[in-house]
Amino acid sequence: MESYANAPGWKTHATELDRAWKQFDDRQLAKIRVWAPQVLGPAYQDTGPMYYMFSGPDFLYANAFFPNASTYILCGTEPVGPIPDIAKIPQHVLPSALANLRRSLDSVLSLSFFITKKMKVDLRQVQLSGTLPVLYVFLARAGCTIDSVETVAIDKTGAFVPAGKGTTPGVKITFTGPAGRPQTLYYFTTDLADWAIKVNPNFGAFCEQQGQGVTLLKAASYLMHSDNFSKVRGYLLAHSKVIVQDDSGIPYRFFSKDKWEVRFYGRYLGPIKRFLKNGQLDLAKDNAAAAPPPLPFSFGYQWQPSRSSLIVATPK
Repeated sequence: MESYANAPGWKTHATELDRAWKQFDDRQLAKIRVWAPQVLGPAYQDTGPMYYMFSGPDFLYANAFFPNASTYILCGTEPVGPIPDIAKIPQHVLPSALANLRRSLDSVLSLSFFITKKMKVDLRQVQLSGTLPVLYVFLARAGCTIDSVETVAIDKTGAFVPAGKGTTPGVKITFTGPAGRPQTLYYFTTDLADWAIKVNPNFGAFCEQQGQGVTLLKAASYLMHSDNFSKVRGYLLAHSKVIVQDDSGIPYRFFSKDKWEVRFYGRYLGPIKRFLKNGQLDLAKDNAAAAPPPLPFSFGYQWQPSRSSLIVATPK
């Protein structure tokens, strides 16, 4: 690896990523690290599973909000990809492979979420392809040490089986976090639409075995506003000790006042232009009436803190 540390591609990569990372950490993660323990209380300390549906490889925010989870369960439609082996990348190809990896991180570092369309292009490169290289970067930057990585597959009972027809592909990463405890990160490539779950119940069965957990939803494309995503919506409502989400997650009307305590943070200004039809009048009314404290960081599609809002919902 010595020669790689001195390769021009490495040095450029390290310098550029360090610079982008510092700006991002100052603007976002450092503020979440202060905010989350104060606002989330016992949920922040929770050592059970952590659900982050429609996440893509966004371990960063999962870990920033819930650093103590024993098991992180992430999923998206992006492929896992092969386990990266830097030593096998020809030196002349390395600079472009690393530049592409940085490019796939651009949107999450500048806007706080992955752009799915861009991810489809960026993660299909020949070298460092799939979500795994991104997960590696995020784990390292979060101060975690990777202990083992294995590609896995689950069948319709949610059990681990050899990959084959009808199985759902994923990756299992065991790592040691800054606190020194072993933790596990799963990422599965799966479609969470109702029709897809009917055909392929694998991921849902796996989640059922994990039990109650804490949930994060961010930049979720308003999919659960549609009746085509009622199963995943129902699962999270039934299995969450707390749900931290922006307006693109579960529609506000599902948090009935008799069953949920909802706290508001930041000003809800409605969706960005692309999702205008998903505005929620009830959320706007209750958010305004609550006169919530501002959010010190941006969250979801509204990329300025002054325009961002989220809710923290806890079952009564």
